[in-house]
Amino acid sequence: MSFLKSLFGRKDAKPAAPAGPLKSIEYMGFTIHATPFPEGGQQQLCGVIEKEIEGEMKSHRFIRADRFPGAEEAADFAIVKARQLIDEQGERLFK
Repeated sequence: MSFLKSLFGRKDAKPAAPAGPLKSIEYMGFTIHATPFPEGGQQQLCGVIEKEIEGEMKSHRFIRADRFPGAEEAADFAIVKARQLIDEQGERLFK
């Protein structure tokens, strides 16, 4: 069956997600990386919060149900959400 798909040019594969973060910022000693990914024809909100604690790099990945028409919009809102998480939880994010 896959031979026939390749023969007739039909491709069901999803496009690959960007290799790295779309945007990165520093906020209150934390590093925020906005990493939206394609989902259902839109961009899913996703990001990573990092901080070095006692010589060890800690990270917290978050994904939200929010979807946006473009990657830039999703990245901007990921930064907003990450700041909110940091304000609410601080280093408790890593426990």
